[in-house]
Amino acid sequence: MKRHLISAADLTRDDAVHILDTAEEMARVGDRTVKKLPALRGRTVCNLFFEDSTRTRISFEAAEKRLSADVINFAAKGSSVSKGESLKDTAQTLAAMGVDAVVIRHSASGAPYRLATSGWIDAPVINAGDGTHQHPTQALLDAFTMRRRLIGPDAGLGQDLAGKHVTIVGDVLHSRVARSNVDLLHTLGAHVTLVAPPTLLPVGAGTWPCEISYDLDSALPKADAVMMLRVQRERMNAAFFPTEREYSRRYGLDADRMAKMPDHAIVMHPGPMVRGMEITAEVADSDRCTVTEQVANGVFTRMAVLYLLLGGNANEPTPGQ
Repeated sequence: MKRHLISAADLTRDDAVHILDTAEEMARVGDRTVKKLPALRGRTVCNLFFEDSTRTRISFEAAEKRLSADVINFAAKGSSVSKGESLKDTAQTLAAMGVDAVVIRHSASGAPYRLATSGWIDAPVINAGDGTHQHPTQALLDAFTMRRRLIGPDAGLGQDLAGKHVTIVGDVLHSRVARSNVDLLHTLGAHVTLVAPPTLLPVGAGTWPCEISYDLDSALPKADAVMMLRVQRERMNAAFFPTEREYSRRYGLDADRMAKMPDHAIVMHPGPMVRGMEITAEVADSDRCTVTEQVANGVFTRMAVLYLLLGGNANEPTPGQ
């Protein structure tokens, strides 16, 4: 593992598989009555969140506490940031307190990279989402969920996702999840297809390691996994499609469209879901939808990342051994 986790594109195939295998060990620990490990006892991790979050923040906190780390939760609202304090001053304050790792979410793309390379703090930095740029742990938990569902928990150990077809649908333009998944899934050997209105595809998407389609119905029959993205209205400053009804008709996943997918195929969503727009309640509540599994797997995957960055080394057995 590298010192920081800033982008899914920074991971090699071996890095990613090692994280997924370690997450599998963490999942087995999660099946025990006592779910905690002493791996990060005495270490302090700060969750530095400049942007609202529910799943990611709670998931990281749960992962840190299960590894016995001491946790500091920092939210920009109610802190000196609201008084004008800079990222540099906040980082130096954390450094003075002896923080051992920082998990950062920021609305500005590039903020985690700046924190990791600035010299303001001498600690590993984990990107928990920066602007419309990257969200590497989300891509890892998605890949972990796909491998478990499509290959199997035990059969998947040591395996990548070579030969699997993944279709990512919706607001790619504003989605750090889409960018991270394209990078990681390509590294793991999967074939990725982006499906979106032309207005919701970023400039340069044609150079990404994936295919692009504007027709959802034609992409579904060959998909092993279909990932629906939320339309991020809070990041939009213009009209990107005529109406919600029109968007749902062209790019929403309902029961009729789900029936076109192969029997083994799964439906994914990074959350929060907008039911009735990009996904119907019938699909969201079906057995093929992995949303709650993704939340659970997020804890195991983030435990693996924290363990490998802070606690694991070549001479230590993996958890469970």
